[in-house]
Amino acid sequence: MKAEMWSDRRGGRRIQLSDRLSTVLLWVIVIFWFLPAFWVILTSVRNRVEIDSHPPVWIPRGLNFDSYKIIFGMPTPEGAFGLGGSIPVMQYARNSIIVALISTAFAIVIGTLAGYAFSRFSFRGKQGLFLSFMLGRAIPGIALSLPLFVLFARIKLTDTLPGLILVYVALTVPFTSWLMDSFFRAIPEELDDAARIDGCSHWGAFWRVALPLALPGAAASAIFAFLTCWNEFALASTITRTPKSRTFPPALFEFTGQFVSDWRGMTAMAVLMLIPAVVFVAIIQRQLMEGLTSGAMKG
Repeated sequence: MKAEMWSDRRGGRRIQLSDRLSTVLLWVIVIFWFLPAFWVILTSVRNRVEIDSHPPVWIPRGLNFDSYKIIFGMPTPEGAFGLGGSIPVMQYARNSIIVALISTAFAIVIGTLAGYAFSRFSFRGKQGLFLSFMLGRAIPGIALSLPLFVLFARIKLTDTLPGLILVYVALTVPFTSWLMDSFFRAIPEELDDAARIDGCSHWGAFWRVALPLALPGAAASAIFAFLTCWNEFALASTITRTPKSRTFPPALFEFTGQFVSDWRGMTAMAVLMLIPAVVFVAIIQRQLMEGLTSGAMKG
């Protein structure tokens, strides 16, 4: 009896030690993962002399928000030094938000319907079509830049928001379709059969039964689709030419001149880019975590 109690205590201590080590390892990974973003935030509020100093200044001696003031055209004690004063930040923010939200909405609608069709119906060429979706997604965006530019130039979609939205929908639909297919496969088909026995059509079974159960997957797909559209650089820098359609990622290069680069202004705009993405993720954080947990359990 005593031996069993001693064994249980040793087992409990091992579990506690393992949990503590896992927690420490998790915090190390989180800190390492967020260190670049933290460094960008610090650089945006550093004094200008600290940015290029050697050795680097790890902790700023003081906070300076002049880079944000310059971006928004506000007067600063340093004057108008910096490239951000002439950059239409609000126009870029508007373009990014419109393109990302509309592209994500179309990607979720199309990907959800495609995922349900792939998971529930059998038709000729199903496997080949699904495989072509995945192979198309494997092509890097930089390889598509020149063909898309030539094609869009002929149909007059270059330097337009609809053209960029069309590209991003095509870019994100394969992934959302694959992800939603896995979530719909985790839902028993017997639920759809029961709904049809009760008088529902295929569309009714999808809308009333399958879709509500797959909403966590749709939320997870929306997060990945939005972040893909929000951070994409290669295609946006090729298709967009002027501020009327340019988004945040290619706009960052406007802080680089022929002889000087405004690193503090660039990092300030990068921080502004983080805010909508963080807000979007926070809004549906619960659905995202449920979706990822369901996907992990399925795997």
